[in-house]
Amino acid sequence: MNLNFRKVTMSTLTDRPRGAGREAPVAAPSDGGRWWALVVLALAQLMVVLDATIVNIALPTAQADLAFSDADRQWVVTGYALAFGSLLLLGGRLSDFFGRKRMFLIGLIGFALASALGGAANGLEMLIVARALQGAFGAALAPAALSLLSTTFTQAAERGKAFGIFGAISGAGGGIGLLLGGVLTEYVSWRWCLYVNLVIAAIAVVGAIVKLRDEPAAPHGKIDIPGTVAAVVGLVGLVYGLGQAETDGWTAGWTLGPIAVGVVALIVFVLIELRVEHPLLPLRVVLDRNRGGSYASIAIAGAGMFGIFLFLTYYLVAILGFTPVKTGLAFLPMLGSVMLTATTAGSMLTPKVGPRPLVPLGALIAAGGMLFLTRLQLDSTYAGGVLPGLIIIGLGLGLVFAPTQNAATSGVEHRDAGVASAMINTVQQIGGSIGTALLSSFAASAAGDYLKGKDPASKLAQAQAALESYHTVFWWSTGFFVLAAVVAAVLFRTGPLDNDPDAPPAMAH
Repeated sequence: MNLNFRKVTMSTLTDRPRGAGREAPVAAPSDGGRWWALVVLALAQLMVVLDATIVNIALPTAQADLAFSDADRQWVVTGYALAFGSLLLLGGRLSDFFGRKRMFLIGLIGFALASALGGAANGLEMLIVARALQGAFGAALAPAALSLLSTTFTQAAERGKAFGIFGAISGAGGGIGLLLGGVLTEYVSWRWCLYVNLVIAAIAVVGAIVKLRDEPAAPHGKIDIPGTVAAVVGLVGLVYGLGQAETDGWTAGWTLGPIAVGVVALIVFVLIELRVEHPLLPLRVVLDRNRGGSYASIAIAGAGMFGIFLFLTYYLVAILGFTPVKTGLAFLPMLGSVMLTATTAGSMLTPKVGPRPLVPLGALIAAGGMLFLTRLQLDSTYAGGVLPGLIIIGLGLGLVFAPTQNAATSGVEHRDAGVASAMINTVQQIGGSIGTALLSSFAASAAGDYLKGKDPASKLAQAQAALESYHTVFWWSTGFFVLAAVVAAVLFRTGPLDNDPDAPPAMAH
């Protein structure tokens, strides 16, 4: 990330007339209408976020039912990640060009139909295709939801409350997915982990039609085809290569090759964006210090989060012997603490002090919670060993999510709201992919190192090796959160976030 933001941003913003290219905002919906719109948008966000973890709980049962191998299993997760991560920028730009409400509805309906296809899957291939389609429609849905939130709530205090609630949903969705996935898998069928999206989407579609208001789509040029191709190739290469690192190792050709292709393609993408008239990602969006700070912070924190959901789940199941439902319930206290600080920070603190003091503090609190989890032993209990760490981590994550999502779209013109929203999802996806690959690799190495010179058939040695791998992951996740705190403290500007530049005068503060 280029630290010379102020110079680049000022030149970028002052090189054209202040009103150039902006659409006239429509009248804001009534207070009640805005809050009902938030309910609809939060519901859609919950569907996208929980889908990242709900299927993980269902996978072992689905694997037994459809009879596919361990090696093939990763493609059920990777198929979603590849499509979602690589198409987010295009989805964000399409919502700017063709209307956010329209793309929101297309994304909702498409996601629901793809979920129905996955729930009815009669084999691995059909399930992977369905997951890829979920990812593609999710890439249209997620940026549209966040940009609609950004353009609906323009007053600082209301915006803070709205983003606090939205941030709480984003932070808690993964844990809700674990709980819901456990209940559905254990008591109904793994297929309902996908069918449940039909229920959520149906409610959200009706709500969107009745309650969501959109601005007229701004006049625009052609879609940036070269930039789109370069971005898709770059992001697919990066996500695919990082996914292969988990199974093939970091030195394998199928790991290094795609990562190298991805990095080169992303460099080409930046060069294209500097030259084309209508870029897929206008660099003015990312070169603002607050938005750049939010993107960097959420990417690094996203990498650390996988240490919580993935490896703490392993600990609860393998060491403490929890069932899927009990595992999901175990995360509920963390979700409560996320919601507490996200709504508090969002509604009361962010409008007054901005993200700079809140995000570093939240990341350090989360790091403290991860540090607490490094003390877990084979005979630790949930109440004494796991619960305090989860509550501390949740309190920290709430302070990270709400202010960063607010900052990601603050001060951005409405014509760029979709792509600015897409960036926060893109960096979280890439951060999560990097975190999964790195932490899985570190965990495997730690377990292997512990078993050297010991009887690999011993149950106690196996359990202790697993514990060593979890400790390693929790230490690395602690480091990720500390790094996120440092980056946030350096990049964010001091003071409240920028006003909405397109807000009518009566709504600007």
